[in-house]
Amino acid sequence: MSALVLIGPMGAGKTSVGRKLAKRLGLSFTDTDAEIVREHGPIAQIFATHGEPHFRELERQAVCAALSGGGVVALGGGAVTHPDIRDALAAHRVVLLTVEPETIAARLRAASRPVTSRPLLHGDDALARWQEIYQARREMYEAAADATFDTSHGPIQDIVDAVAQWAVDTEPPEEQQV
Repeated sequence: MSALVLIGPMGAGKTSVGRKLAKRLGLSFTDTDAEIVREHGPIAQIFATHGEPHFRELERQAVCAALSGGGVVALGGGAVTHPDIRDALAAHRVVLLTVEPETIAARLRAASRPVTSRPLLHGDDALARWQEIYQARREMYEAAADATFDTSHGPIQDIVDAVAQWAVDTEPPEEQQV
């Protein structure tokens, strides 16, 4: 069973778009970060206690489990850094959600969860750190993606509608509804 996978940088809207997209398409939705938190506790705590390599292994396990279940799957921003995950994505349709730095600055200020819940953004300038991380991962995102949609402007529903239309248009014949 093939999944429809959302990748992209922190704050691009993978969870928000993913929930609405799954509902629109009548599919299940899995947020791999939420699964990690449910099973292992807060991500910031995992980083602080066990370090990033341990978190990335938990993430690899969560992503592999989610992909095997199909539906719409939203990955954490750094999931593409793991080679096993990049390899696994080849069997699925992958959507890259992008966002402009100006928009991410506003989202970071308005976030319902504080920046401290995003351990990689700690420091004096969260936006500069976000841009640094995004540039480091950009090629991996682009290489894994089958399609790219920008989430910087407009209503989220317009983005959901565009991704849903792309998903329907690219659905493999063996998975189409009869």
